[in-house]
Amino acid sequence: MNDMRAALYDRYGPPEVLYEGRVPVPARKPGEVLLRVHAASVNGGEVHGRAGKVRLVTGRRFPQRTGIDFVGEVAEVDPAVTGLRAGDRVWGLLGRTFGSAAEYVSVRPRQIAYAPGNVTSTEAVSLLAGGTTSLTALRDKAGLRAGERLLVRGASGGVGSVAVQLGKALGAHVTGLASAKNLDFVRELGADEALDHRATPLADLNRYDVILDTVGTEHRALQRRLTAGGRLVSIAFDIDRPVRSIGCILGSVVQGRRRVRFFSGNPKHDLLAELTAYVERGDLRPAVDTIRPLAEIAAAHRALEAGGVRGKHVIQLV
Repeated sequence: MNDMRAALYDRYGPPEVLYEGRVPVPARKPGEVLLRVHAASVNGGEVHGRAGKVRLVTGRRFPQRTGIDFVGEVAEVDPAVTGLRAGDRVWGLLGRTFGSAAEYVSVRPRQIAYAPGNVTSTEAVSLLAGGTTSLTALRDKAGLRAGERLLVRGASGGVGSVAVQLGKALGAHVTGLASAKNLDFVRELGADEALDHRATPLADLNRYDVILDTVGTEHRALQRRLTAGGRLVSIAFDIDRPVRSIGCILGSVVQGRRRVRFFSGNPKHDLLAELTAYVERGDLRPAVDTIRPLAEIAAAHRALEAGGVRGKHVIQLV
């Protein structure tokens, strides 16, 4: 086992730069676990990375890799690692690097947890990045409480589809903003209200105790839809106007009211284990838009960029 299949690209550009190539199987470092990947998903950060919009972070060394989340099974365990053995089914995230769209990854035990046993690998991966993000955003950053009013902007996407379900599990009244064709889907996820984002100006919305923004634009307008003690949590910023987005966040911190919170997640074992429990209790159900083989990674990226996604585009490796 010297090399493996992986999604690669040799230059920044459109989805067509992606291809299935071969790279060395990662060497398991001391204290790490080698995993055989069953499934990964396509996330917005990878799309921006491939397009070269964050090249100050991703650099200019090629070929580059894609994929941040994975569900798979343990292939090798460092003798110093306890609690894991070959064949265990786990899930996790690479953190702030790319490369899970491949046959193998090598990670530290803190980056993984046992995968939920009541869903398949392709189903589970649709909940992974969105689930850890939603838990951090709604429960930890916003402190969402039962009875509060929650607005999820981008409610049919990979994060939004999980956030709608989690909001209901936490006892909130949930309103989802999505495209017209996905409103029934958002209601099926449990939303109390589903609104067409094109037909509903932000200025016409009600006021909300918590707003989760997965789009990254118009933070000022969203901030005005908060109650006096409301919290806006953004998991994205306008990639084309970063100064404006960051300026809004900093201004909110200074003002101290109707706060905007922005974060970039890097979840660890405990949060992953909590997410497993939510799924196994039935509080969260998978939302898979498409399942494609690794050879069709470009098509998966193209589909995400086209918009209108319902949950996640999943890449199946086993």
